[in-house]
Amino acid sequence: MESLASMSHVFDNLPLPTAPAAAVPAAKPPPPRRAPRLLSRNQLLLISWLVPALVLVVWELAARAGYLSIHVLPAPSKVAATAWGLIQEGRLISDMGTSLLRAATGFVIGGSIGFALGTVVGFSRLAEALFDRSIQMIRAIPFLAMLPLVIVWFGVDEGGKIFLVSLGVMFPIYINTVLGIRQVDPKLLELGRVTGLSNATLIRRIVLPGALPSILAGVRYALAVAWLALVIAETIATSSGIGYLAMDAREFLRTDVIVLTIVVYATIGVASDAVARLLERRLLAWHPNYAAGERR
Repeated sequence: MESLASMSHVFDNLPLPTAPAAAVPAAKPPPPRRAPRLLSRNQLLLISWLVPALVLVVWELAARAGYLSIHVLPAPSKVAATAWGLIQEGRLISDMGTSLLRAATGFVIGGSIGFALGTVVGFSRLAEALFDRSIQMIRAIPFLAMLPLVIVWFGVDEGGKIFLVSLGVMFPIYINTVLGIRQVDPKLLELGRVTGLSNATLIRRIVLPGALPSILAGVRYALAVAWLALVIAETIATSSGIGYLAMDAREFLRTDVIVLTIVVYATIGVASDAVARLLERRLLAWHPNYAAGERR
């Protein structure tokens, strides 16, 4: 009994368990602060144009100092004077219009075919088995290797030039369309099916918007390929176009005209890429990455 009494005395002296204190909610960490930009957007744009301007200044000074022969690389001022002379004759604007029409027609035809094939192959494994191997084999053929066959097929008319441009434009848009469709998140597709979206609505609201960044990247690349194909196409017997202007100048060793045609190609390429980037910003304004890029 005494042992029981002593044990009772020990238990009586033990501290009673207390309820755990209410958990204090942890303070939310402050949102990360974006590092301040060292240069504004306008300043970066100015810097991007300063570099080409500096190249032109160095080029002009080297030509005037005699380091560059006029028969090897004429000064920019000489090229500008040649351009003004051709504009007054009406040749430069006319040839630029002809080349632009060829490039635009080939781009629309080749881009439409590439987008249609890319969409079909992107959605169907059977279509991939039917078409993709043949398309990749044709894509591996260089333009110059096809040039004699194109002349046999189309002669020296406009059809051969437009065909080469269309062929070159088709592949970048085809590949990027297939890639964009295949990269759409499967969870988004499953969510669309759970919410009861039809296949047509699923494609229009989820698949094509998700593939749009890749498709527009293909469009930008296809624009560059279009001008490359046009240069090759205009080596076929022709009497108009920027390529004809360059080939005619080569016969008479007019390096100022040859350099002018290169500058024209570069200018048109930069302008077309700027239009593609503007289209990209407009169509992808919903995309968080592009929207963040607009806010910066």
